[in-house]
Amino acid sequence: MLTKVIVLGIYVAILFLIGIIASRRVKSMSDYYLGGKKMGFWAVAFSARATGESGWLLIGLTGMGAMAGYSGYWVVIGELLGVYVSWQFMAKRFKRRSDNYKSITIPDYLQSHFKSASNNLRIISASVLVVFVVIYVASQMDVTGIAFESMLNIDYRIGALIGFFIVLAYIFIGGFVAAVWSDMFQGILMFFGLVLLPIVVWFSMDHGAGITEGLNAIDPTLTQIMGRSDDAWMNLFTILGFSMIGLGFLGSPQVYVRFMSIESEKEIDKGKWVALLFTLLTDAAAVTIGILARIYFTKEGQDPEAILGNGGENVLSMVTHEFLPTILVAIFIAIVLSAIMSTIDSLLILASSAITRDFYQKIFRPDLKDEDLTKFSRLVTVAMAVVALGIAILLYNLYPDRQVFWIMIFGWSGIAATFCPVIILSLFWKGYSEMGAIASMITGFLSVILFKFVLQNLEGIGEYLTALDVLAPFFLIAMIFGWIFSKIYPPKHQEINE
Repeated sequence: MLTKVIVLGIYVAILFLIGIIASRRVKSMSDYYLGGKKMGFWAVAFSARATGESGWLLIGLTGMGAMAGYSGYWVVIGELLGVYVSWQFMAKRFKRRSDNYKSITIPDYLQSHFKSASNNLRIISASVLVVFVVIYVASQMDVTGIAFESMLNIDYRIGALIGFFIVLAYIFIGGFVAAVWSDMFQGILMFFGLVLLPIVVWFSMDHGAGITEGLNAIDPTLTQIMGRSDDAWMNLFTILGFSMIGLGFLGSPQVYVRFMSIESEKEIDKGKWVALLFTLLTDAAAVTIGILARIYFTKEGQDPEAILGNGGENVLSMVTHEFLPTILVAIFIAIVLSAIMSTIDSLLILASSAITRDFYQKIFRPDLKDEDLTKFSRLVTVAMAVVALGIAILLYNLYPDRQVFWIMIFGWSGIAATFCPVIILSLFWKGYSEMGAIASMITGFLSVILFKFVLQNLEGIGEYLTALDVLAPFFLIAMIFGWIFSKIYPPKHQEINE
C-alpha cells in the first residue's frame, strides 16, 4: 500500500509541476484555451490520442478483447481508419479555416463558417457542449472514485475528491497548455504500459501450444476473425460496429480544438504518424491483453463475465496484480488514472470555453476583450468541475448499482453525434447551410437516443442494431437531414472562402 501511495504521489507532483510551468505561457484567453496556437506535434498527437481514448482503452478495450477474441482486432482497424482520415484529410482544412476565422472554440468556427447573422448556431452548439461535457466529466469522476476504491481501498468519495483536486489544480493554473502537456505525459505512460504488458504476460504464462490453441480449448468461436455467431448477418453487423468506431474521431470537439492549437500545418503532417503509431500499438496491445487474460483466467464452459467482470472490465486489474510486482502495479494504477484524467482536463477546458467565450462574451458581453476574460475563464472551469463532481456523488448515492460506462457512452455519443457530421460536411460541401447544420446537430443527437433506448430494444432487429451500435446510424441520419435542409434552405452567400 505504501509503495502505491508513493508512486501516486510522484505522479501527482509531476502533474503539478507541469501546471506551474504551463502557467507562464498563459497571458490571454487564447493562451488559456488554445495555448496561443503554438503547440508542437508531439504534444498535440499524444494529447489528442490520450483524450480520444480515455479509460475506455484500458478498461473497455481490454475487456472487449477477452469477450470477442480475434474479432476484437476489427476495433483496431476501425480506430486506425478514423485517426488516419481525421489527420490526413480533415485536420489541415480545419486548421486553415479556424485560423482564418480566428476561432478559439468550435462554436466560434461554426458561427464564422456559416456567417450566421443570429446566435442560434452558437447557442445550440455551446449548450450541447456544456450539457454533455458535464455528464461525461461526471462519469469520469465517478470512475476515478471507483478506481481509488478498488485499487487502493480508499473510500469512493475521498477518491473522487482527490481526483477532482488533482485535475482542477493543474488546469486552473495552466489551462489548455497544462492539459496538453499533462496529456502528453499521461499518454506516454499509457503507451509504454499497454505495449509492454502483453509481452510480460506472454513470457510469464505457461502458454503451451500458443494463443490460437489456447482460445480453441476454451471456445473455438474466439478464433473466428469474422465474428463468433452462427448468424452471418449478426457477424456482419458486429464487424461493422467494431470497424466504424473510428467515426467518432472525425470532428469530436475535444480532439479538434487540438488541431486549432497546433503551430502549423507542417506539424500536422508530423503528428499524423505519431497518432497512427500510438493507435496501432496501444489498441492492438489492449485487445491482446484481453485475449491472454481469457486464456489464463477462464476455462471451457465457464461464464467469462462471472470471472472477468461485466464486459471484462476487471481484466486489466487482474492481469497487473497477477503478473507484476507491487511497484509496477502502482504505476499501472497511475496509468489508469492518467487515462481518466486526460479526458477530464480536456473536457473541462472545452465546457469552460463554451460558457466564457460563446455565451458570456459573444452573446452577453461583446464589449469585453479576450485578455479581460482570463480570470473569469478559470472561475468557470472551477464551477464546471464542481457541478460535475456533484453529479458524480449524486449518482453514487442514488444509483449504487449503476453501470458507469453506459453514462460515459451516453455523454460521449451525444458530443460525437452533434458535432462530427457537421464538421465533416462543413469542410467538404460548399452547399451546406446554417439550417442544414442545425438540422444535423438536432437529428444526430436525437438519433442516439432513438437507437440506444428504442430501436435496440425491438424484438427481431434490436440485437442486430445493438451489434451495429449508434455511430454509423447517427452519422447517416445527421448527414441526410443536413443535405435535405441545406437544399430547402440553401446558403445565401458563398460560405467557404479559401
